[in-house]
Amino acid sequence: MKGTVVAKPNTTALELARIYVEAMANRDVETIVSISAENVICISPIGQTTGIAQFRGFQEGFAQMITRLTTLAVHGDDRQAVVVYDVETHPVPHTVVAELIKVENGKLASTHVIYDATPFAAYMATVQPH
Repeated sequence: MKGTVVAKPNTTALELARIYVEAMANRDVETIVSISAENVICISPIGQTTGIAQFRGFQEGFAQMITRLTTLAVHGDDRQAVVVYDVETHPVPHTVVAELIKVENGKLASTHVIYDATPFAAYMATVQPH
């Protein structure tokens, strides 16, 4: 069921990373938000968000683009983890993404998203503003 994951204070970064990447693959923004800290920080090639509301918006936008997400690797320990995945999106057929995830008190405290933004920028240059 979407959005029902409750992270416990002793949830490790590795455990949370697995929940996080599975939720992304399922476009389950509610679960992602439920495992995130109120002051979560997300750094990506398109900028930085701070706080749960902005992070929700970032994840909702990403979820709308995903056609398929395949997990390639998840490694970590108690405090931080790295997830690597191949994502197919409407604008770009394949992108390999790595995220460095940090956890505090069993919640996603920050994620640093790393990918080549060039193909997405090329797509955005072709899109007409509303």
